[in-house]
Amino acid sequence: MKEIALHILDITQNSIKAGANEIRITLSESIPDDLLSLTIADNGKGMDAESCRRASDPWFTSRTTRKVGLGLPLLKMNAGLTGGGMTIDSEPGKGTTVNATFGYKHVDRPPLGDVSGTIALMILSNPSINIVYSHICEGKEWSISTSEIKEALGEEAVTDLTIVRHLREIINGNVAEIRNFQTGYDKY
Repeated sequence: MKEIALHILDITQNSIKAGANEIRITLSESIPDDLLSLTIADNGKGMDAESCRRASDPWFTSRTTRKVGLGLPLLKMNAGLTGGGMTIDSEPGKGTTVNATFGYKHVDRPPLGDVSGTIALMILSNPSINIVYSHICEGKEWSISTSEIKEALGEEAVTDLTIVRHLREIINGNVAEIRNFQTGYDKY
């Protein structure tokens, strides 16, 4: 996958298929530490120890529609190419947490991509799931959740396209504010 946003979309689809009703996505940037971290945690059905161990093997998948699963292996590969890595923690009945770290300045690190559009799309297409997105940059943090959006909207539907476009703008603006520096690597 060519962008972090595409990894987010792929991994969260696993969470949705696992029956999660809450998905937490955290992107953390630290230029001084040369570190970009992506964490996706859900409260879905989780995996047993053997499935968790094999989850990053491209020839292992729990899907019945195909015989390969490339999302986690590609995330692990992309993280590893930058000197980072990937961990998966899971417990049956409690959920799964995937954490990937990347060398921030490494030439092989995928760009962030359209993270705000990805989050807005996830909220639009999964209004019953509480999606919590947090972005941390040099100690500054901003977050938003589906439940907060629904509370603020009242009677208006979170799936209204005008609301989703506005949500994307809100995410972009707030993340740009906490990233009040020019990295030279990514533009959000």
